[in-house]
Amino acid sequence: MKVLTRQRTWTLTVAVALTAAIAFAQQKPFTPEVGQAGKDVVWVPTPEEMVQKMMEMAEVTPQDFVVDLGSGDGRNVIAAAKRGAQSLGVEYNPDMVALSKRLAAEAGVPDKAQFVQGDMYEADISQATVMALFLLPENLRRLTPKFLALKPGSRIVANGFGIDGWEADETGRSTGECGSWCTAFLYIVPAQVAGTWRLPQGELTLEQKFQALSGTLKNGTAVSTITKARIRGDQISFTAGDTTYSGRISGDVMEGRSSGMRAGAWKATRSN
Repeated sequence: MKVLTRQRTWTLTVAVALTAAIAFAQQKPFTPEVGQAGKDVVWVPTPEEMVQKMMEMAEVTPQDFVVDLGSGDGRNVIAAAKRGAQSLGVEYNPDMVALSKRLAAEAGVPDKAQFVQGDMYEADISQATVMALFLLPENLRRLTPKFLALKPGSRIVANGFGIDGWEADETGRSTGECGSWCTAFLYIVPAQVAGTWRLPQGELTLEQKFQALSGTLKNGTAVSTITKARIRGDQISFTAGDTTYSGRISGDVMEGRSSGMRAGAWKATRSN
């Protein structure tokens, strides 16, 4: 009888200990681990020095709406919020989302730094004026059509990896403890200007690859190949023959000033 009682006591003690251990584990705050697997990427945090460098390169202000896809522990989003910007992090791991919300509250910016659980490829980023990212080349490649659909002049700053085929408008390096991740790339979303444009000087045909342009200006039988053509946001400049054109694009209209042989105001309307 005594043996049976001891056995029951021991069993009860073990059960209580296990229950307590499980309860402790459930209460212990989630702590991410570098290299932990995610849906599309493993988690590697951007060094704080690089976070600040990215904010500087993108010139984040209170007028911006900053979005981070695959936002991890939310450090990019929180840094943007500390600069006064409204910011949003999209993260697939719900534990990371909860952690980000807690860190945003601790940083005093829960009203400006928002986080949602979701798929980066499905996220609506159409309102973003700045994208602050740390993604793999394949991720960036798949997201490029969404980037190009942003409002011209929007900024994309990417840590470590650039966007294939898109020349960075600026490359910056961080100093300090940034380890292997000390380089960031800034891209300015260009207006979409491919097509045929009508202007008093003739018919302008443009082909576009990101911010690089090629094409011709045709006036009667005279055809000039455009050179030195470039777009930065909604600003355009190019040379055709002995005239240089610079101006601003707004949808299917662009206008500005020219210098050289045909100096003066100019305006073009896209016909297709």
